[in-house]
Amino acid sequence: MSDEKTKMRMDSMKIILGSDHRGRRIQDWILKHHLFQQYEIFVINEHSSGFIDYPDIAARVAFEVGSGFYDRGILICGTGIGMCVVANKFPGVRAAPCHNEVAAELSRRHNDANILCLAGDLLGERSSLVIVEKWLATPFDNGRHIDRLKKIKNLENRNYSDSATAEHSEKNSSESGISESNISVHKKTFPASLNEIKP
Repeated sequence: MSDEKTKMRMDSMKIILGSDHRGRRIQDWILKHHLFQQYEIFVINEHSSGFIDYPDIAARVAFEVGSGFYDRGILICGTGIGMCVVANKFPGVRAAPCHNEVAAELSRRHNDANILCLAGDLLGERSSLVIVEKWLATPFDNGRHIDRLKKIKNLENRNYSDSATAEHSEKNSSESGISESNISVHKKTFPASLNEIKP
C-alpha cells in the first residue's frame, strides 16, 4: 500500500474507546485534548454507577474491532493487562499493552496491533497522550511481518473452529467431572453494532 493510500486509510479510521473506573481519568484526559478530530470516535460511557468490571468493557470493544465494525480500539484499566487479556480472547483482535511510545510504535509496525491497552494507574497524563498519538500515527510495516500475522490468523482459525471448541469443551468437562446436565451456561450474543445497545 502506498504512503498516500495508507494516510487516507488512517485519516478515515473508526475508533472505539472504553475504560473501567480506574482508567477513567486517562480516558477523560485523552478526550479533552482532541486527539481524534480527524477520526470517527465512539466512546463507551458506563461510569454512572461508579465501579465497572474491565471484562465487560473489553469484551464490547474487542467484539467491535474483531468484527470489523471499528478499525481500532483503545482500552484503559489500572494496568492495561486485564483489558489486554480479555480483548485477545476475541478472533481478529491483536491487543497490546503499551507503557511507552516505543512499545506503541513497534506494536503497530511489527504486530499491526488494532487495540491499544493503557495503564490508568501507571501512566501520567502527558505520557498517555504521547503513546496514543504515536500509536494512532504509526502504520503497519508489512514485509516480513505479514507471514507472522498469517500464522497468528491460522492459529485463530484452528482454535476457534466449531470442532476444536467443542472438543476442548468436552475434554474439560470430562476431566473436571462436569456435565451439561449439572451446569448452567450463560451465553451472550453481542449486537451487530453498539448503536443497538440501549442505554
